[in-house]
Amino acid sequence: MEGDYLLQDASETQALGQSFGAEVTAPAVIHLQGDLGAGKTTFIQGLVRGLGADVAVLSPTYTLVEEYTTEKGQVHHLDLYRIGGPEEVESLGLRDRCGPDDIVLIEWPDRGGHAVPIPTWKVSLEYLDGGRSASIFKP
Repeated sequence: MEGDYLLQDASETQALGQSFGAEVTAPAVIHLQGDLGAGKTTFIQGLVRGLGADVAVLSPTYTLVEEYTTEKGQVHHLDLYRIGGPEEVESLGLRDRCGPDDIVLIEWPDRGGHAVPIPTWKVSLEYLDGGRSASIFKP
């Protein structure tokens, strides 16, 4: 599943996320990077569907954490955009969310500094003229 992808629209972004989700197994920590509006949550909507859950996936921009139960494990979706630093990540109980049956999705991981676990996968999304690009890789 590693590679670079060109995406024309939100439906292609969700489809890529769904294909990726079909490949992911717990435990996993996935860092998602990209500018505001680049499609991180859209990708995660597909990913959660690929993990075996047909639920509404919401952006955790204000709640900081959303959780979903899937066929492949418990998903913890964190958005660290509003986090002030590593000490605030500790208050989210991130360590407790990294068990053997957990899949942790972290948007804006750089804002959490050393408190953010090392990723199993990295997903990077960015704007292009007429669409988006996505890179999925193991660090």
